Amino acid sequence: MNNTLSTAAGVISGQQQYFTTGDGVRIAYQLDGNAGNPVLVFSNSIATNYHMWDAQIAAFSPYFRILRFDTRGNGASGAPAGDYSLSRMSLDVIALLDHLGIERVHFLGLSLGGFIAQYIATHAPERINKLILAHTAAHLGPEEGFNNNIRSLRQHPDMAAFENMFIRNWFPAAMIDAEDPRIAPFRKVILAMSPTGLAGSFAAVRDGDLRKTAPLIPHQTLVIGGDDDTVTLPEHSAFLAVAIPDARLVMLPAVHLSNVELKETFNQTVLEFLQ
Repeated sequence: MNNTLSTAAGVISGQQQYFTTGDGVRIAYQLDGNAGNPVLVFSNSIATNYHMWDAQIAAFSPYFRILRFDTRGNGASGAPAGDYSLSRMSLDVIALLDHLGIERVHFLGLSLGGFIAQYIATHAPERINKLILAHTAAHLGPEEGFNNNIRSLRQHPDMAAFENMFIRNWFPAAMIDAEDPRIAPFRKVILAMSPTGLAGSFAAVRDGDLRKTAPLIPHQTLVIGGDDDTVTLPEHSAFLAVAIPDARLVMLPAVHLSNVELKETFNQTVLEFLQ
């Protein structure tokens, strides 16, 4: 079966594919761009799927082979019961790279994806070239807030309530009030998400504390933060930029998903760093 389609510009646009991890979880992924280009991995925020990067594909695919995937518990990937960990989520990514025969990549992780990126950077540094950490942190709290969300999802899940919470955390009020069409796909993904998968993902973030290992990241690193981000605060971005030895900090006038809110600025910032 042919899993790729050629565009008019000659760039290869992929289709959704799957592979199964060692513990039996099916992971959805897609490859875009010419096979001869360096590989760039995009890793998603919690409660999204890999289509959160759709606004990046046209800008990046002429230069990179783009690998996107749905983190376990999110999107079209499997959602096993129980608490997830950054270790297990990172193993999923490494297993995917091995499955595809990819040795080394540039890695861009946003929010939860940034936690995964940091973990891989310290535990499998040989797999990463340049590292981009967007709207993420080395640690988030308080623990009780995560526990309350996990308890709610496992006992009386109300995805509409989580839809409202995430959307207000991700986008500026002006975009929401104007019913900006860029937001609608994110609403659909949240409402369709597995409560089991979201609870497991919350546990991974709750238990992730990478503050002591951040100084061990050896890669050239770009940290992107949002001036108005209420999830991963500006000080979280500043901490990473100071803790990681070879890091550069760029703050954008955005909330949490600057790759959507400020697409052109985000794309240019990352492309300049990678090229």
